[in-house]
Amino acid sequence: VFPSLAQAHASVANEVYQELGQPSVFLFCPTGTACSPPRSVCVPAVCLGWTALSVCSMCLCSDAPGPKVVSQELSAALLQEVEGVLQRHPVIWDNLYANDYDCRRVFLGPYMGRAPGLMPRLHGLLLNPNCELQANFIPIHTLGTWFQSELGSCANLYHAGMEMVAALGDSQGPQEGSYSPQEALELALCDWVAEINQQALEPGR
Repeated sequence: VFPSLAQAHASVANEVYQELGQPSVFLFCPTGTACSPPRSVCVPAVCLGWTALSVCSMCLCSDAPGPKVVSQELSAALLQEVEGVLQRHPVIWDNLYANDYDCRRVFLGPYMGRAPGLMPRLHGLLLNPNCELQANFIPIHTLGTWFQSELGSCANLYHAGMEMVAALGDSQGPQEGSYSPQEALELALCDWVAEINQQALEPGR
């Protein structure tokens, strides 16, 4: 019926989106092979997702973010390329900490490898965590620190005016060092130790 898997996915997404009354938030995740082509056939309100890059406005997400399924780095230039293909800001489905493909590994490092200044190019960001719940304290805590840093950078750019935003271009964004993975890790570790100690003091522990 369809000339490609991408067009099949887009057709299903569009029909479900219309049937649900065009909701304000609608996320759709096709397989990785459907990442690029659907953008021309998905209605503009559909968010497209791409893992480590996912795409969204209705959101179309794929299960392999960025250049790889687990991308060590994401740049503003890459997001610009994705935006050009999808003709909308993407939703990132970040597999940085995912370990469902190898449960012998647990990822405990800070959120890193994501260039500063990505927020203005994103429709959203989802984190695919470790399967082990407690192991995600540092990943989620440091993601929060990164997010706060990005919000602060966006606010500074807004107050500086649109001319400054244009002058920054695609590859620069906020000053390097506005988010420090090492400092974020130290903050997360302090809070995690405090939480562990608090739990140890609870009756029955």
